[in-house]
Amino acid sequence: MRLLIVEDEMEFAETLRRGLIAEGFTVDVAHTGRDGLWSATEHDYDAVVLDIMLPELSGYEVLKRLRAAENWTPVLMLTAKDGEYDEADAFDLGADDYLSKPFSFVVLLARLRALLRRGAPARPAVLTVRDLQLDPAARTVHRGETRIELTAREFGLLEFLLRRQGAALTKNEILGHVWDAHYEGDENVVEVYVGYLRRKIDAPFGTQTIETVRGVGYRVIP
Repeated sequence: MRLLIVEDEMEFAETLRRGLIAEGFTVDVAHTGRDGLWSATEHDYDAVVLDIMLPELSGYEVLKRLRAAENWTPVLMLTAKDGEYDEADAFDLGADDYLSKPFSFVVLLARLRALLRRGAPARPAVLTVRDLQLDPAARTVHRGETRIELTAREFGLLEFLLRRQGAALTKNEILGHVWDAHYEGDENVVEVYVGYLRRKIDAPFGTQTIETVRGVGYRVIP
């Protein structure tokens, strides 16, 4: 199994490299976002370990460009930060897993092996409901020929609803998948973001896509 580590802390990267080699992996290392993007684009890897805070290009930007190029190599993101928005942003951009530093090498190894068992996912299909289209790969949303600009959180919420269109989803289900499984803030943030979406994808077009299910939550009308 061939891995790519993109990490600017050279000593830390070397420690990871040696540990993973000892576990039987073939490991390449890049120390900047630009070099990491080049390596991930030019070579075939079974997984990429990608730091968020990198010189030249951030880990977020590297990941965004990889997914835009339809490169679906599993990516495990690393960061010294520890916050729900960092994690959610990483997942919104297409990360497959996430670890905050410091972490146990044993945990990293277990997460990598889980990613490798799953393998690279197939290219996401375009999600549609009537004339509304969401393309997970291109990160675009259109109503007919009109492109609709959404924030990363709005995009993640709409994608989650579209993937389960017709099903009534509770606020807790939505929070767990779009925000964070351990989110402890006000669940009414879901209501706020549903409102944002309605103003962008429905109100200008005189349509209704997201229905409020009284006593339950929300669903996309098929």
